[in-house]
Amino acid sequence: MALLETKGLSKSFGGVQALQDVDVHIEEGSIHGLIGPNGSGKSTFFNVISGVYRPDSGSSVLFDNHEISQLPPHKITELGISRTFQLLRLFLEMTVLENVMVGYHCHTPYGFLSPILQGSKVREADEKIQDEMIEMLQFLGLASYANLPAGELSGGQRRLLSLGRAIAMKPKLLLLDEPGAGLSPVNVDHLMHTILSLKEKYKLTVVVVEHILKVVMNTCERITVLDHGQKIAEGSPEEVKNDHAVIEAYLGREMADEDIRQVIRA
Repeated sequence: MALLETKGLSKSFGGVQALQDVDVHIEEGSIHGLIGPNGSGKSTFFNVISGVYRPDSGSSVLFDNHEISQLPPHKITELGISRTFQLLRLFLEMTVLENVMVGYHCHTPYGFLSPILQGSKVREADEKIQDEMIEMLQFLGLASYANLPAGELSGGQRRLLSLGRAIAMKPKLLLLDEPGAGLSPVNVDHLMHTILSLKEKYKLTVVVVEHILKVVMNTCERITVLDHGQKIAEGSPEEVKNDHAVIEAYLGREMADEDIRQVIRA
């Protein structure tokens, strides 16, 4: 069953066609990769799905049987889509715990007057939420930093915190925009393990945009490839690795196909 399905998805900026008639079918409970050379439309795809951009007329984005192509970002979040960003957007002066609590705010079970009118109930709810967030930070390996300002974390830890804030939104679909950017090889391996664990622990469907092909090839069950805003291939990692159009899009025709395949596999 498809959790997310796009039909004829297109987005243009003036005379530039960033996406053109992209059809993608993402199964519930899967880890789905989205790859392509620079400028292929990957980030635009995420921005359209999450409501940052509205697609061109005639496009359809179905999420959990809802048409979301014209909804604002906060409504899309309420339906169950959260995302990370290529450029981290953390609150560096706030603690690690406070950052993930911000992610949870859309599920806060009380209004702004409740702390005055129902103080004890609010305190109990806050304690329960904090316990849940600490458990999630434990899963990410960040629990011992819960009370530190986010600005004191390393680059890799900030990436994990960004992921934690997205998980805190309790999504059905999690969009990861280049989660491996800037990570060391050891942290890339840790990231792959974390992505695989997300699916089981939080019952998530995950879509990964990533330039580190090792991450996508080793974690995703199915991969969609974009080039110049169009879908040029889709299939299992093995099928994508050996697709002639993918090979040409990534590395051109300067090398023999088998040599290029070795580079992609590496």
